[in-house]
Amino acid sequence: MLRFDSVALRRGSKLLFSDASVQLHAGWRIGVTGRNGAGKSSLFALVAGELQPDSGDFSRPRDWVLAHVRQETPALAQSAINYVLDGDHEFREIERLLAAAETAHDALSQAQLHERLHAIGGYAAPSRASALLHGLGFKSGDDARSVAEFSGGWRMRLNLAQALMCRSDLLLLDEPTNHLDLDAVFWLEDWLRRYAGTLLLISHDREFLDNVVSHVLEIADEKVELFAGTLSGFERKRAERLVQQQLQYERQQRERAHLQSFVDRFKAKASKARQAQSRVKALERMVEIAPIRATSTIRFEFREPEALPYPLARLDDASAGYGDRCVLTNVKFSLVPGDRIALLGANGAGKSTLIKLLSGTIENRSGERFEAKGLRIGYFAQHQLETLDASASAVDHLKRLDDKLGEQAARDFLGGFGFLGDRALEPVAPFSGGEKARLCLALVVWQRPNLLLLDEPTNHLDLDMREALTEALNGFDGAVVLVAHDRALIRTCCETLLFVGGGRVQPYEGDLEDYARIVLRQNAETLAPAGAANNTAAAARKPDRRERADQRAREAPLRKEIQRLEKRMDELGGRKRMLEAALADPEVYATATKAGELTREIGAVCSELGQVEDEWLQIQEALEQAAAN
Repeated sequence: MLRFDSVALRRGSKLLFSDASVQLHAGWRIGVTGRNGAGKSSLFALVAGELQPDSGDFSRPRDWVLAHVRQETPALAQSAINYVLDGDHEFREIERLLAAAETAHDALSQAQLHERLHAIGGYAAPSRASALLHGLGFKSGDDARSVAEFSGGWRMRLNLAQALMCRSDLLLLDEPTNHLDLDAVFWLEDWLRRYAGTLLLISHDREFLDNVVSHVLEIADEKVELFAGTLSGFERKRAERLVQQQLQYERQQRERAHLQSFVDRFKAKASKARQAQSRVKALERMVEIAPIRATSTIRFEFREPEALPYPLARLDDASAGYGDRCVLTNVKFSLVPGDRIALLGANGAGKSTLIKLLSGTIENRSGERFEAKGLRIGYFAQHQLETLDASASAVDHLKRLDDKLGEQAARDFLGGFGFLGDRALEPVAPFSGGEKARLCLALVVWQRPNLLLLDEPTNHLDLDMREALTEALNGFDGAVVLVAHDRALIRTCCETLLFVGGGRVQPYEGDLEDYARIVLRQNAETLAPAGAANNTAAAARKPDRRERADQRAREAPLRKEIQRLEKRMDELGGRKRMLEAALADPEVYATATKAGELTREIGAVCSELGQVEDEWLQIQEALEQAAAN
C-alpha cells in the first residue's frame, strides 16, 4: 500500500498540505482532486520519488513497478510500436539478454529466458502494443511510422500508450484525456476499469472520474482527505458537510452574540462582574468555526449578440478535404439560433474539418456554403493556445479586439475568467495551459458571436471553469456546434447529436451510452489480445482454477458485509440530509426544544455514519489482503 504518515509538502515557501495521514491500498483506483495549485502534481512527484516530504514519512512497496506518462517526446526515428514496447522494461531486458545469449550460443540461458518471456506474456507484447495504439486512435499503418512524424498531441498519446504498456503495480496519470477524442476516452475508461494495479488519476472530466475511480483523495485548505466512492458521491458528502459546517457557524455566531451582549451590558456592574468574566472566558474557549465562502473566481456569460439572423449558416451538398484527400462529401444542413449540436465520430473522420468548413477557415470544394448577413462566428480551435502572443498580457489581447476598450474595463471583464489583480497585466508566456485556454475563451466571448464553433474547448480547463462554461452556454442565444470529449458538457448543453464518418454527416439517433457501446464493441476484437496489458508486474503468478474458487469463497463474506455497510451508509446519509433540511427551516428555531432535538439527532446520525464508514474501510482492507493472498 501507499502510506502517508503526517506528511507535509511545500512548493518553495508555499505550504501545499500538512499532517496528511492516509493509506491507499493495492488495487484501489484513486481520483486526486483539488483546485489548480493545491498540490496534486506535487503529490504525484512525491509518490514517484521525485520529491521528499518536508516532514512526516511516505512509503510505497519497494518491489512495486511504477508507470507514468512522460511529458516530452523527442523527435525519434524509432517506430511508434517500438517506442510503445519500450514501456515494458522487463520485456526489453529479456530481449537484450536473449540476443546476448544467442550470440554466445548459451542454450541454457536461452531456455531460461524464453521461459520467463512466456511467463510475462512477452510473445504477445507486440499485439498488446498494437492494441494500445489502436485503442488510442492510431490508424492502421501508424505503428510503423517514426515518432518524429507525429504532432505534439499524437506524441502525448504515444507516451500514454507506453505507460499503459508497462506491466505496472502503480500507475500515475495526470490529465490523460487532454489529448484524446471521445472514442479514445471511452476506450481508456474501459481499460482503466480493468487495470489490476493501483491507479492515481488527476482529471477534470467528471464522468471519466465517476466511471473509473473507487476512491477520491481531495487536497484542499492545506489538508488531504480520503473518501470512498465516486467523485459525484464525494461531492455530495462534501456538500452535506459544508451545509452542516455553515449551520454550526451560524449557531455559534448566535451564541457568541448572546454572550457578547451579556458582557457588554454587565461588565461595568460590580454585581455582574463575575458572570460577565465567565462569559468572556467562554468566548475565548470557543473554537472558531469558519463560514463557508465561495471558492470559485470564475463566472461569465456570453454578451447578447447584435443580431440573430435565421438561418445563421447553411451547407448545401458541400464537400471538403486536403490535397488529394476528400474528407467530407454532400454535407447538407443549416444552423439556426438555439441549435445545440455535438459532433460524434472517430478521430480523423472529419469533425474538425466540418468545424473549419462552417467557420470558413477552409473552402468547400463543391456545393455551397451560405452565411447570413450579420453572422458573427466565435471559433475556438484546439491550436488556438499556440496563436497567443507570448509577450503580450491578457489585457493587451483583449484591447487588440477593441482599441476603444479601457484598461479597467478590460480587467473587470477578464476577472470573470479568473484573471484577478495584476495577473491580467502579466505576459502570457508563463501561463499554464488552463490559463491560456481561459484567455482564448474570453476573447471568443468578447466578440459577441451568434454562432459558436467549439473544438475541444475543455482541454486544460478545471472543474470550476467547465461548470462556468456550461452555465454560460446554456444562457447563450445563438447556435452552438461542439466537438468535445467531456460528456458532461455534451449532455448538459447539446440537444442534437450528429455522426461524422465515411465522409458523411448524419443525425445520430442514439445517446452517448449507445455510442460508447458501439465504440467498445468495435474495439473488442483488437482489445482481446491486450488483456495481459492490465496485469501487474507480479501477475506472472496466475492462480489455477481451484485457487481462484478458494479465493472467491474467502472473499464472499467480506463482499457481503461491504454491501450491508454500503446500504447502511446510504440510509444514514439520507436520514442526515433530511434532518439537515429540517434544521435549515427558520421556523424550527421558534422553539429551542425542537432545534435541540434535531441537532442531537444529527449528531447521533453523524456519529454512527462515521463508525460505519470506519468499519467499511476495515472490511475493504481485509478484502484487499484476502485478494493479495
